[in-house]
Amino acid sequence: MKESTELDLRKLELQIEELIRACAYLKDENKSLRARQDSLVAERASLIEKTELARTRVEAMITRLKSMEAPQ
Repeated sequence: MKESTELDLRKLELQIEELIRACAYLKDENKSLRARQDSLVAERASLIEKTELARTRVEAMITRLKSMEAPQ
C-alpha cells in the first residue's frame, strides 16, 4: 500500500511539473504574441497614415489637372 501511494505521489509530482512547464511556455508565447500584436497595430497605423497622405496628394493633383483643363 505504501509503495502504491508513493508511486501515485510521484505520478502527481510529474504531472504538476509538466503543468508548470506548460504554463511557463504559454506565458512566454503569450508575451511574444502580445509584442507581435503591438508591432502590427503600430505598422497598421503607419500604413493608414501613409495611405491618407497619398490620397491627399492624389486628390490635389487631380484638382490641379482639372483646373488646367478648364477654359481660361
